[in-house]
Amino acid sequence: MSYLPGRDYFVYYEELPMKVRGMVTVNEDDTYTIIINSLLPDCQKKKAYRHEVDHIENDDLHSDRDIREIEGKPA
Repeated sequence: MSYLPGRDYFVYYEELPMKVRGMVTVNEDDTYTIIINSLLPDCQKKKAYRHEVDHIENDDLHSDRDIREIEGKPA
């Protein structure tokens, strides 16, 4: 488990489709699970990790906003 002030999260590396760099889910106990694509080069793994941590810090998983808006993509 890693530590983010006020938030606990687990990080796993798994093979995912190459178009998926990472993902984050909230667990029943209010911890988070981050999965990073193990097929990515190390520099992209770091970027994917930071991106998913940003979602936790921004409380995106508890937001009512559309995922496209959260990700900065056109609707």
